[in-house]
Amino acid sequence: MNAQTLIGYGVGALIIILVLWFRTRGKKRPIRNKGIGMLIPVILLPVVFGFSIYSLTKIPDHPFHLPVIWEMLCAVLLGIGLGSIMLYHTGYEKREDGYVYSKPNKNFKYVIIAVLAIRIALSQYFKGLDYTEFTVLTMLMAYLYICVWRVGSFVKYRKASVN
Repeated sequence: MNAQTLIGYGVGALIIILVLWFRTRGKKRPIRNKGIGMLIPVILLPVVFGFSIYSLTKIPDHPFHLPVIWEMLCAVLLGIGLGSIMLYHTGYEKREDGYVYSKPNKNFKYVIIAVLAIRIALSQYFKGLDYTEFTVLTMLMAYLYICVWRVGSFVKYRKASVN
């Protein structure tokens, strides 16, 4: 195992820990600002990914090209699938105080670990791709599953806040 792989596993573990920490902390606090905070990643990620793709186009002696359509379609389907799984295990409830809280879910920690394990396994499987193609596919998949999860969570939150 090389240093790059260890760093990847370390980043994955850090993501798992942060998500679980935020989820457990969020159970105690109501969701504020009409749930708009859920949509912030959906708005910010295209900007971040845009800068990343722009930097990929400026690599000397390495031509930039997008992945083929079927690879992008696979990334889209996988992103939508992973986002749907995350959305299924996300819920909100309105409590007696009138505020909406994140609904506790015993399985959420296992779901987030499984999603990250699938992403790590696929990234190891597709290491043979050109790194610019791999980066674009990974960003596309991540953006779509975050969009499905966050926009769907926002809709679930709004439904819970109306009731």
